[in-house]
Amino acid sequence: MALAPIDKDVRLDQLTLDPYPIYRRMRAETPVVRVESANRTFLTKAADTKRVKDDPDLFSSDDPHTPMQRAFNAHTLMRKDGDEHRRERMAMQKAYTPKVIKSNWAQVYRDITATYLDRLKRGETVDLYKEICGPVSARILIHVLGLEGATDEQMMRWSQNLIDGAGNFGWDPEPFVVTDRANAEMDAHIEACAARHKAEPNDSALSLMVNAADPIPWSQIAANIKIAIGGGINEPRDAMATIIYGLLTNPDQLEEVRRQEAWGAAFEEGVRWVAPIQASSRLVMEDTEIGGYDIPKGDVVMTIQASANRDEELFEDGESFQVFRPKNLHQAFGSGPHHCAGAHIARRTVGEIMIPALFERFPDMTLPDPSAVMWRGFGFRGPINLPVVLN
Repeated sequence: MALAPIDKDVRLDQLTLDPYPIYRRMRAETPVVRVESANRTFLTKAADTKRVKDDPDLFSSDDPHTPMQRAFNAHTLMRKDGDEHRRERMAMQKAYTPKVIKSNWAQVYRDITATYLDRLKRGETVDLYKEICGPVSARILIHVLGLEGATDEQMMRWSQNLIDGAGNFGWDPEPFVVTDRANAEMDAHIEACAARHKAEPNDSALSLMVNAADPIPWSQIAANIKIAIGGGINEPRDAMATIIYGLLTNPDQLEEVRRQEAWGAAFEEGVRWVAPIQASSRLVMEDTEIGGYDIPKGDVVMTIQASANRDEELFEDGESFQVFRPKNLHQAFGSGPHHCAGAHIARRTVGEIMIPALFERFPDMTLPDPSAVMWRGFGFRGPINLPVVLN
């Protein structure tokens, strides 16, 4: 067998602006392809991306070539495997369980959502991305993580700084200057909150970690709180904005979602259609084969969830937003040991609370100009504005 073909034409800025036509072409012509600009082998078919995610022994998360470690100034659990990954993940897992969410936080989430919706006025044009999707996601995450005292603006800025750094596959030095500054601010705030949680424990992620009988090292507690800041705002924020866009541009589907109260199905379709986390890297530990090509030990493969979620072998007309698909076997939350720990929180907050509350409060909300909505992101993707008229 031969090595996968090389694509020298695709640029990271193209993938940031509009990756989907490129991925559609790759699925048809070169489903396994070495993309020179990213210095990675892209996997664009669902079967291949799932195989890689489900086999951490052969495809390790500990990719030394990713910019994530530089962005976070730490070796986080996202880049660990086996027992080390499991121990760090479980240290904060209780805070994300359905039982804790339902008993401790669900009403808090409803109250937060209602408070932010109260600020909006009927008849006005409002950027929901700026006024609701980001701030509500940030405020909820503050409670989940135990970071009281942080402002919405701080959380959103820290999250975006980390995301920009972790997605800086071109290794431009400027985003890392920004992440260094954000890391210093986060370290100070996390340390202050930890002292408070030692005196007054609760079921937030930080409190659980610092009060554990056998705690993980402080460096990893701080690093893993930062991981949650990075993913815990952009995923629900971008999912919410995407779902709102999908429903407002498909009013017949919105009507049926309301009739059936199928908000959960709308959530799943939104994250399939535009996956908030679009791509993930894995280090190849032994010579192997994917899609009929040799993949050598030491290569870095990139699972393109964005493409897998539109794979023609699984999804009929996967390019379109269709809430009532017969099956929705998307990979937006990954697969295997690194399946997104916050998936239940995202489903609960966005699918069960935030989206229904928004459409109940403003049942005749419209999106006058869908073309005005801008989408951005290669590693992480979603709308960056959402101007609607509230009615």
